[in-house]
Amino acid sequence: MSLDPSLTGASHHPRVEDDALVRGGGRFADDIHLPGQAYAHFVRSPHAFARILSVDVEAARSAPGVLAVLTAADMAAAKITDMARHVPISGRGGAKLVLPPRPPLADERVLHVGQPVAAVIAETARAAREAAELVAITFEEMQPVVGMHAAIKPGAPQLWPQAPGNVAVDWPGPLPDEANEREVERIIATAPHVAHVTAVNQRIVVASMEPRGATASYDAASDLYTLRACSQGAAAVRDMTVSIMGLDRDKIRVVTEDVGGAFGMKAAAYPEYLVQLVAARQLGRPVHWMSDRAEAFLSDSQGRDAIAEGELALDENGKFLALRIRQLANMGGFLAPTGAHLATNNFARCFPGMYRIPRVDIGVRCVFTNTVPTAPYRGAGRPEANYVMERLIDEAARLCGKDRAKLRRRNFIPRSAMPYKTAIGTEYENGEFEAVFDKALALAGYDEFPKRRRESLRRGRYRGIGISCFVEHAGGNPTEGAALAFPGGNVLELRLGVQSTGQGHASVFPRIVAQRLGIAPEQVSHRQGDTNFNIKGGPAVASRSAMTAGNAGLRAVDGMLAKGRAVAALMLEAVESDIAYRDGFFEVTGTNWHVSLFEVAEHAKELAARGVIAETLDTNVTLDTPQTYPNGCHIAEVEIDPDTGMVTALDYTAVDDCGNVLDHALVRDQLHGGIAQGLGQALMEFCYYDPGSGQLVSGSFLDYSIPRAEDMPPITDGYHPVPVASNPLGVKGVGEAGTTGAPAAFMNAIADAIPGEAGAALDMPATQEKVWRACQEARRVSS
Repeated sequence: MSLDPSLTGASHHPRVEDDALVRGGGRFADDIHLPGQAYAHFVRSPHAFARILSVDVEAARSAPGVLAVLTAADMAAAKITDMARHVPISGRGGAKLVLPPRPPLADERVLHVGQPVAAVIAETARAAREAAELVAITFEEMQPVVGMHAAIKPGAPQLWPQAPGNVAVDWPGPLPDEANEREVERIIATAPHVAHVTAVNQRIVVASMEPRGATASYDAASDLYTLRACSQGAAAVRDMTVSIMGLDRDKIRVVTEDVGGAFGMKAAAYPEYLVQLVAARQLGRPVHWMSDRAEAFLSDSQGRDAIAEGELALDENGKFLALRIRQLANMGGFLAPTGAHLATNNFARCFPGMYRIPRVDIGVRCVFTNTVPTAPYRGAGRPEANYVMERLIDEAARLCGKDRAKLRRRNFIPRSAMPYKTAIGTEYENGEFEAVFDKALALAGYDEFPKRRRESLRRGRYRGIGISCFVEHAGGNPTEGAALAFPGGNVLELRLGVQSTGQGHASVFPRIVAQRLGIAPEQVSHRQGDTNFNIKGGPAVASRSAMTAGNAGLRAVDGMLAKGRAVAALMLEAVESDIAYRDGFFEVTGTNWHVSLFEVAEHAKELAARGVIAETLDTNVTLDTPQTYPNGCHIAEVEIDPDTGMVTALDYTAVDDCGNVLDHALVRDQLHGGIAQGLGQALMEFCYYDPGSGQLVSGSFLDYSIPRAEDMPPITDGYHPVPVASNPLGVKGVGEAGTTGAPAAFMNAIADAIPGEAGAALDMPATQEKVWRACQEARRVSS
């Protein structure tokens, strides 16, 4: 399947979604107002770890406007007691991942602050909120544990008896091999140089612009549930929900309209949705719930929270010999649907990045703590892996006395080695890593940096430049579908399962289909977010949408045209082999006889209604698309005031190979957004739980900082597209490149700026206080 080259490299097409959104014409979760709609408010645990001795809801039930109060007993009566779901993962010695039960409403215990214990349903949101204060819960507090190292210490409080030492799984790597472990140990023990780093990826609050929300309803006549929820894929939420409720797939319809950001956090079902569905059936009325920001801090899945110990062995000339990584990953009190998967498989697949390293040994322990569960957050394992890898290489350069850029260049996997199978079993189809690197260095003015550093020193400032090279993986969940439908008139509907949460799907995918068909993009209408479309596949995660949905959309076009040729042959009284399609018309080859695509579609409907043909031109396809390996080199430049510790991001250069660029504006937007989130993690974001009580200290934007526009540096974008052959668009994915590359780029720049080794010892976030202390230590050592 080939694609017209004019599609790739498209640059400045306007986003078709924006006009409605900027005019307030969007339809988000809290914009839904159904007849008879009731409102839910959730009573949440104020304790991180406690037994529930009693729950008294009688006063709340008697409050004005209250329709119902649900507890774990009501959920048990509805036979919904465990919503824990996770893909299987095997640990050392064949041990299985520990998957403890997760009740939608807490029954015997609570395991993190914010866990829902009861739900009040009332005529108004205010009535539900006020009545919730009347729910009396008696707790017996227990000592919580919130840090990973504390959780695995002997004698630590145990969250789950089936998880001794609070370990959910001790994962031996993607290719567990004791002989390989021993060989890596031997190389590290005997190598001339071994770099060591401890890389902390602190816990992050997702903080999407729109918090979570949903409206549940139930139709008794048809025995059909409907859930309108902000999600990253209606089918994914539907499939998880029916699994938990024990229902057939056709008994729940999930609808998602506009979504104000998601970043992985809205890819699965949550406890609130299950409770709303039960309440809607009990009351016979729609039940609406919308999280506020404080509630989101306590109930949305959170990101990152991992500590990796890395060791990189080098020979006398700086050639990489072996890499060993041991990571602790915080799962929270329960396992989110893919929590352990991203900390193990997603993390490991990013190694060894751009570098030829013959031996790699990776191990991960996933740990339970009394915190909100962690789940995918933009990057989902990729930033964690790249951060430890790139900090290791800078440490190796310091250790060996070599230039950071030259050390990287010496160890790149060459273009001539492609396709390249890494030491952990992944295979890169292609990649021109040195070319990407050289372009980034040139755009960043790397060779002229010493002059800029001297200029900063004259003003009493420290200036540093940081390099971050990465290879990530895109396209997890390879199965995806797409459908084409002809609703009438000269319009074609493109129906997709992947949900746009700001990426610009309506701007790109219809244009791909229209270009293939030779019709105007305005004639292709983008539809999404409805399980009634019967689109199979996964949510919009893992930078997968362009390659999987794009591939499925083109395959649907091919299938539709094949059916259309047969119908056109009947209409034009010709043999099918003489029918060709071009620019919106079926024609008899060598004649001027033709009929339009939309006329054929209408005639097909008539023929199908009469039983002449089996189906219309409406087409629904599902297929698998192989993973790809986007890569890039990001370079950050910072300046530090040593008297205050203030870090100013001066410049940022990003050169990426995301395969063919379908729309430069959208790719740029994806990169810039990811870089902003990466800067936030590097410099300011930190989800902090008090270790003694398990209380979330950073529970609002008064205590949790995210980047503002003024924090962002100018960004220079560069592209080095190396198209893949594994999908017809030649795309690799770009949605997570910014968050993958930025943390290491900024932290390496800070380490480079501060004289000596004080900067290299900093953990994220490099807050003003921490940077100031590092600067004072550097001054003390040099004096």
